[in-house]
Amino acid sequence: MESGTLKGHTAMAAAAVIWGLMSPVSKLVMQGGEVSSASLATFRLLGAAVLFWLASCFVPREKIDPRDRLKLFYASLFGIIFNQMAFTVGVGFTSPADAAIITTITPILTMILAAFVLREMITGRKAAGVCASAVGAVLLITGGSHTPAAPGDNNLLGDILCLASQCSVAVYFVFFKRLIGKYSPVTLMKWMFTYAVCACLPFTFREVSSVPYSSLSLQTWTGIAYVVVLATFVSYICLSFAQQRLKPTAVSMYNYCQPVIASSVAVLWGMDQFGWLKTLSVLLVFTGVFLVTRGKAPAAMQEQ
Repeated sequence: MESGTLKGHTAMAAAAVIWGLMSPVSKLVMQGGEVSSASLATFRLLGAAVLFWLASCFVPREKIDPRDRLKLFYASLFGIIFNQMAFTVGVGFTSPADAAIITTITPILTMILAAFVLREMITGRKAAGVCASAVGAVLLITGGSHTPAAPGDNNLLGDILCLASQCSVAVYFVFFKRLIGKYSPVTLMKWMFTYAVCACLPFTFREVSSVPYSSLSLQTWTGIAYVVVLATFVSYICLSFAQQRLKPTAVSMYNYCQPVIASSVAVLWGMDQFGWLKTLSVLLVFTGVFLVTRGKAPAAMQEQ
């Protein structure tokens, strides 16, 4: 294996591990009730925006075409605001394992959109994969309400929000494909996260300002730092680094490691449990993903 390829796989593996751990870490941060899901999502957006602006000081400056300003806002709307806000809030209501498993259907959602928008052909194998994963997702969502839930949890609502976040990022991949390739990752993310903060902060400011910062534990602060620095900023850098060295198929395959990591950690930490229905759901989702990605894989991977 060439050095560049090995580095790409190493970076992508690191991103997969970071994203896989984000669900249980986020759940730990929010389970005390001091930090709401909306507050954590806002911390993620604001922290990432600041870090990407700082990073932009160390890379060549790029001028944004005025015609792309509105496109960047819409890209931020689907790629970050709807995606990350819905996912982070959804994790607050559902189990980490459910949230992570639902993320595996992103390539399938992307394929469906691409068939309608980009006129890409859907083969019989791909159609079978879509059906298998759809059945798995439905079983997971309807079966989630039968698992023990913490006070205040709503598994059905949480699963639906996590599913909505995956639909949003699929729209982002298909409709903003040209824009994504036009600018460097730092420039693109710098502006997208900035627009996301401007759009979300007016609605979440009250919750963010009501967080009892002085009484937060070290564990909570560590979890927030993990979500902001590692699960957002560092993971996006790893993803961009890997995309320069690996084919899209290789990159997208790492997305399927996330539920394995998240579910394993959640069970070890006593935050979740696996029954036969959830196991069947996982097998169906993974079978569908395998059938779809045996051919030409989706061009990109979910950004969390």
